[in-house]
Amino acid sequence: MKYPPTLEAKNLVKYFYSPEKTQVLKGLTFTVERGEFVSVMGKSGCGKSTLLYLLSTMDTAYEGELLIDGVKLTGKSSQYLSQVRNEKIGFVFQFHYLLHEFTVLENVMIPALKLGKFPRKELEYRAMEKLRIFDMQDHALKKANQLSGGQKQRVAIARSLINDPLIIMGDEPTGNLDKKNSDIVFGIFKELAQEFHQTMLIVTHDPEFASGTDRIIEMEDGRIINDYRPY
Repeated sequence: MKYPPTLEAKNLVKYFYSPEKTQVLKGLTFTVERGEFVSVMGKSGCGKSTLLYLLSTMDTAYEGELLIDGVKLTGKSSQYLSQVRNEKIGFVFQFHYLLHEFTVLENVMIPALKLGKFPRKELEYRAMEKLRIFDMQDHALKKANQLSGGQKQRVAIARSLINDPLIIMGDEPTGNLDKKNSDIVFGIFKELAQEFHQTMLIVTHDPEFASGTDRIIEMEDGRIINDYRPY
């Protein structure tokens, strides 16, 4: 059975109005297939984070079309988009955004509790399964503030997987980590792509990170200037 592309961007155009009208994205078109591990690179200010914000359906003020799993999302209600975000998209940011007053296990469960598909007992089991992927199961009952920076980012990735998303979107997920922890996080992403065929779109400024992905989309001044496989 042929699945539709995980993500399709068709001629995406974005303007900022502060104070004068500035074009930030200039007609971006590309497709991400299932199981692809794609990195988006470019200098600071090239529009890559703006693009991610738009692809994640958080920003709806754009021209062009966005499809996820073959369904057109452009023009849909904020309620509908919120449901799509929760079900189909997992997020990993530069900062982990864990809630320190909750345990590691509870932090991983939060997106699934919001989705409300499974009873709490089953969610606890599923959250433990995700923590096991990252060898973090022994920390499940610790408070999030008892973890190191690298451990927190591993928990944040486990959290992004709790609803079995179609695609994981990351904004500089290793940008705040030292070399050792960056390598660990990259290794986790690589494993997710290879073992679990998880689709991923990661914005990064780290050429070493990008060179290990299936495909690099290079941006400059709001345009795609290169789209290639590094090996």
